[in-house]
Amino acid sequence: MAGRRIIASEVLESYWRLAAERQHVYHARLSGDPAPWTTDPIVAQYRFTNAYRAADRVSQDLIRVIYEGPQTPEDVVLRTLLFRFFNKPETWSVLEQSRGPVTWNDFDPTTYGEILDKQMATGRTIYSAAYIVPPPPFGHARKHRNHLALAEHMMNSHLPKRLTEASSLRQVFELIASYPSLGPFLAYQLTIDLNYSPIIDFDEDDFVVAGPGAVSGLAKCLPDSRGLPAADLIRWMVDTQEEQISHYGVDFRDLFGRRLKLIDCQNLFCETDKYARVAHPTHRGVGNRMRIKQQFLAKGPLELPHFPPKWDLHPTIAPKTPALALF
Repeated sequence: MAGRRIIASEVLESYWRLAAERQHVYHARLSGDPAPWTTDPIVAQYRFTNAYRAADRVSQDLIRVIYEGPQTPEDVVLRTLLFRFFNKPETWSVLEQSRGPVTWNDFDPTTYGEILDKQMATGRTIYSAAYIVPPPPFGHARKHRNHLALAEHMMNSHLPKRLTEASSLRQVFELIASYPSLGPFLAYQLTIDLNYSPIIDFDEDDFVVAGPGAVSGLAKCLPDSRGLPAADLIRWMVDTQEEQISHYGVDFRDLFGRRLKLIDCQNLFCETDKYARVAHPTHRGVGNRMRIKQQFLAKGPLELPHFPPKWDLHPTIAPKTPALALF
């Protein structure tokens, strides 16, 4: 790579085995197979995101939010921003149940703030811990009111129109990153969210930003690669995925014919960083995290997934093998 030979650690093999095992669990649950879905004790005990970001539960909820409603750029962008700022489907449901469909014409930050004030007063959590968006500096005492003000500010600055005029995924990212409190990682996540929508359509392999967890996972998988750009290493993973899967003898079942993209391989480095805390505790990444916090808890059967129509994926649920008749 760039004229330099990279030596991988044993954690790189775990990267691909985790990806394959997580996909195995995903397809098994989608088919309605009974638990246990894995023989890997780490995957069975701890929570890991899907190998494909778009297949994750919250991403699935977001894709539905994007496509179930008015498709004007203003409405799509507003729904995407509000959903991701809180990143909690239950919060989105409360807003819709209280005010009806979320549209730009009817958006009132004060009223939305009052709705969320009431939720917090009952002790309910309105944010997910997955993506923590720092409170933007709009002068409100409560974080959620500042986020509502940020959404209004982004809309008033003609973000939807500017997005439709963007010529690349990187340009979309730069637009999002220009707003207060949206650092590189969060801006990239919002960029991918918006790229699910019908208002922009760029290849997810055009651009990537490595988050802190991915950087730590890279350090464990490719420990002698320090100094090489993380984005280049992630792109190498995408470009060589079939070769590496074959090399490690991994049985990887993809997402209905879709290859892993930059966002997926970036995310898998983050998940491998967590996995290695248990599987390879002597391999050090960035920081001092030594354990995995979240336990795996299945929340019922998986519904048939929905993906952006422009991807032209056709999810199917494999029929169960009928039980043999004993009499």
